[in-house]
Amino acid sequence: MTETAYVMSFTAGALLHRESLTVATLFHGLGDWDVVRDRVLDENLLQMRTSQAAKRIFREVSGRLKPLTPAELALLLDGAPQEQGHILWLAVCKRYRFIYDFAIEVVREKFIRLDFDLSYDDYDVFFNDKAEWHPEVEGVAESTRKKLRQVLFKMMREANLLTQDDQIVPAMLTPRTIEVIAAGSPSYLLAFPISPTEVQEWLS
Repeated sequence: MTETAYVMSFTAGALLHRESLTVATLFHGLGDWDVVRDRVLDENLLQMRTSQAAKRIFREVSGRLKPLTPAELALLLDGAPQEQGHILWLAVCKRYRFIYDFAIEVVREKFIRLDFDLSYDDYDVFFNDKAEWHPEVEGVAESTRKKLRQVLFKMMREANLLTQDDQIVPAMLTPRTIEVIAAGSPSYLLAFPISPTEVQEWLS
């Protein structure tokens, strides 16, 4: 068994673009996650039908945003939609090591081999491999496993890293996106479909 257990709870939503911007904007102004939480829930700023749903989505969004550096959060707020999508994918990879490993071990490896077709079978092979070493993966129910797969592919599509017919899209990272990721989390550049040459140039 590996030292770090996987968190397998990313079924609450896909990239959650709108919700993340709402919460990030509030945190930028208030600077306190507890105060942000109270404001979001009291005023139903996430526009959920029930308070339980609002709590669940806020917990998911805040869990993704908290690992981001101040510069990454600032780019999320000020960036163009494409930059925002890339920062939200970064946030997901920081929050969920399972997704980060999938991005590197499956998506990136296929991209480097010029194999751009990402299939559910690719995910299933990866999942089964991790289940051999991680009891928290092995214990996931079949229905949840399918939901996780569906959500992960949807995240990649919403981040413009995957087409609607599941073709891997090269990540067109802007210079400032590269700068903030390289400054705070350089290893996470590998979570994007980019060539090894580009990574070396950016980190040199």
